[in-house]
Amino acid sequence: MRIFTFRNEVWLPAPPDQVFPFFADAFNLERLTPRSLRFRVLTPRPVEMRVGTRIDYRIRLHGLPMRWQSEITRWDPPHGFVDEQRRGPYRCWVHEHSFAPSDRGTLARDEVRYAAPGGVLAQRLFLARDLRKIFAYRNEALRTIFPGIPADAHSVIPAKAGIHSFL
Repeated sequence: MRIFTFRNEVWLPAPPDQVFPFFADAFNLERLTPRSLRFRVLTPRPVEMRVGTRIDYRIRLHGLPMRWQSEITRWDPPHGFVDEQRRGPYRCWVHEHSFAPSDRGTLARDEVRYAAPGGVLAQRLFLARDLRKIFAYRNEALRTIFPGIPADAHSVIPAKAGIHSFL
């Protein structure tokens, strides 16, 4: 299975102990996802975040409605957490969120390792572009949620393809 890696980082003008709770609330994903994806959390409130928590979502990818379930596999407040797809469109999806103090704020990093049906062809045709757009939207949404982010303070780091053994 070919695994692709996507990285994103954004500086936020608040310390990790203030930033982490926002990202730890599964319902805030709705605020960080483009409306065109019609993303909704289906798991009833409140969602107690910890290792083993499973969260169900509904999303529309390229016009196709689908369900997605993720499981929290690492939980380390306020430093980070990992969610892994248990059911959804990808053959593999592991999303690591990390939060580190930086310049009187927080450097929030995302690393997504993923594989999809269609492999390299799907990656070249739309997956890499889709992820860049989704995270660019996310970075802009964070600009309004955490006022004070300079216009040039974020960067989306493009996906790199590589063959890796996974799990």
